[in-house]
Amino acid sequence: MNGTLGAADMRLLEEDIAAALASPRTPRPVRKTRRLGLGEPVRFGALLGPVLLLLFWTVGSAAGLIDSRVLPSPWATVATAIDLTRDGRLGDNVAISALRAGEGFAWGVLFGVLVALASGLSRIGGYVFDGLVQIKRSIPVLALIPLLILWFGIGEFMKVTVIAISVFIPIYIQVHTALRGIDLKYLELAETLGLSRWTFIRRVVLPGALPGLMTGLRFGVMSAWLALVVVEQLNATSGIGYMINLARTYAQSDVILVGLVVYALLGLGSDAAVRLAEARVLRWRRSFAQ
Repeated sequence: MNGTLGAADMRLLEEDIAAALASPRTPRPVRKTRRLGLGEPVRFGALLGPVLLLLFWTVGSAAGLIDSRVLPSPWATVATAIDLTRDGRLGDNVAISALRAGEGFAWGVLFGVLVALASGLSRIGGYVFDGLVQIKRSIPVLALIPLLILWFGIGEFMKVTVIAISVFIPIYIQVHTALRGIDLKYLELAETLGLSRWTFIRRVVLPGALPGLMTGLRFGVMSAWLALVVVEQLNATSGIGYMINLARTYAQSDVILVGLVVYALLGLGSDAAVRLAEARVLRWRRSFAQ
């Protein structure tokens, strides 16, 4: 033996190596790390919080833990809502409040889009309007109410104006941001093709501003209801706010609670409607097609 491997030994070594390479290896278990994320969506999962709150309210009222003078029970609130619906007070006040909010919302969206187009498509328009809007943005709408009362009185026009101003700001900001974010390659392509002004707006500007508009509508519709709650506390003679103020005078906490629930349902319903419209209008976007 001279320390070298013979032909037979080399052949055995090669067979051992080949067998080792050919044998299946058991993969090492990979430890899955838990990541913070939404995971799979659960149908009606957003109702979990409200259901738990309703359950706590019901159990607390039934067990006597919640004083009915402070917070009426759910069944008492439902009975009050039924009575208000039967005598027509609830339906009439809801219709008036919805009309106020809808009118102010429409005017706010109209002026918000027009001013955003003027500011986003023109350099001079940006210099003129954007600074003014940013100044208004820093001033709360509530601070403008005394001045608006001096100008327009305390009637319906003032209330609709407050709602319109509240809606105008988010609409302008979202549409203006979307216009400024349009990819330059589309602008260059439009110039290369020699598109007319109207064709450029219709084919490039409006599709580019549409996502921002839908986002602004979601913020705007909630701003409309929040502004409505405020203006209906100011010498209103009709609407949900008037019903709540009248109930406060007579210490009718169940009527107040019905009004608050109606406000919440109107806000949630309108937001759901805007989200549905957003999904349909922006169906062409990949993020909505998935």
